[in-house]
Amino acid sequence: RLSYEHTAAAVQRTAAIQRSAELSELPPDYVFSSSGHVRIENSNMDNKTVKLFSDGACRGNPGIGGAGAVIIDDDGQVLWEGSEYLGHCTNNIAEYKALILGLKGALAQGVARLEVFLDSELLANQINGSYKVKNEKLKILMREVRDLIASFETADVRHVRRCHNELADKLANRAIDEHEG
Repeated sequence: RLSYEHTAAAVQRTAAIQRSAELSELPPDYVFSSSGHVRIENSNMDNKTVKLFSDGACRGNPGIGGAGAVIIDDDGQVLWEGSEYLGHCTNNIAEYKALILGLKGALAQGVARLEVFLDSELLANQINGSYKVKNEKLKILMREVRDLIASFETADVRHVRRCHNELADKLANRAIDEHEG
């Protein structure tokens, strides 16, 4: 489990997590998300490479959106998961926000080495520089993604088929479902 000191150290490593005061007051196995659900099962991952799967969902495009992200270890154990209701947005914005949610979750846990798996081929290729980001809203989100990725010792981004990203997809859709209740 995360210690208060470990959580504080992770928060100091990145300016992207702006809620440090709230984090320091929470129990050691919980990370605060202002509009979503976050759970931590395990921690102390400084020397491990872990896998982050993220997915955005929209009911319509644009439509009501949700973000989901999950971090697993090499054995397939879920170490962290998070979901967030996004309100009205495009699918591309939902994909970016899901990745940002997952990257922040990884940083809060002290992850140094990360493999990122996305079922959005567009987002994976934009991050890797194969595609340009033309939309102004996405350019802002891309800057945040790049800043977060730069906080890791290593972070490899790869595209995967949707069938390999089922848990993150379920979390994104659950965020929408729980809000629509």
